[in-house]
Amino acid sequence: MRWLILLLIKKQKNMKIAIIGTGALGGAIAKKLSAVGYKVKVTDTSPMSVMQETAIKLGAEAATIQEVVKDVDVVIISIPTIAIPNLPKDLFKKLPKEVIVIDTTNYYPYRDGLMDELVNGKLESVWVSEQLGRPVIKAFNNLLSYTLEHKGLSKGNENRVAMAISGDDEKAKEIVSKLIDDLGFDTLNTGSLLESWRHQPGTPAYCTELNSIELTQALKDADLFKSKAAYLRDLTTDKLMSRDTPPSHEEMLAVIRGLFPRISFIMNNK
Repeated sequence: MRWLILLLIKKQKNMKIAIIGTGALGGAIAKKLSAVGYKVKVTDTSPMSVMQETAIKLGAEAATIQEVVKDVDVVIISIPTIAIPNLPKDLFKKLPKEVIVIDTTNYYPYRDGLMDELVNGKLESVWVSEQLGRPVIKAFNNLLSYTLEHKGLSKGNENRVAMAISGDDEKAKEIVSKLIDDLGFDTLNTGSLLESWRHQPGTPAYCTELNSIELTQALKDADLFKSKAAYLRDLTTDKLMSRDTPPSHEEMLAVIRGLFPRISFIMNNK
């Protein structure tokens, strides 16, 4: 039995990952996946010479936007929401159907501008899926990049941070969950892509850095905050951007957790 487990682990680690976007989140994902043995290609809008330097720091291979999606098993999109429509129109049409596409994006009006469909309530990842013309798994969006890079823990640790994932392909979610586990985090299957609103900005599950038990409750509590999620998202942005100095990771957590009484109580009494 042990040899079979080792074989499955080896097969998973042989997967090839493409990451579009090397900002705080995309860069952290690339760095962590490379560190645990995955073959990672990255691309961004920088000149190739700059991108190659970035890729070296991340332990990845630099590629053009057209090259990055060739011969890969997973494509992770980690760019501002406003940039999604600017991706080449044929980029994802050429991908084999079995390639998993992960959407990590979050819509922020201060950065992305007022995008009518999203302002009027269309779910962010449903919109992304429509733009790309193929299914996506929503993952990696509800953790701060610092947490992703520095807070991974071994499986079974009660303080292990959990990540929510949503999507309509159960097999794809299993594979994504294994990637996340390799990075040191638990996962909670939130359900179909239509449930991805439960871990969008302004909800209790978004960037509050909870363990599996706590996140399970936070995802349920999303019903209480659905009508005010956009307001809470913008309130958080205003609080953080009004500071004279950039907030530390702990200060960011305190602001976000402070929006939700149950989470504040739990964290203050740990």
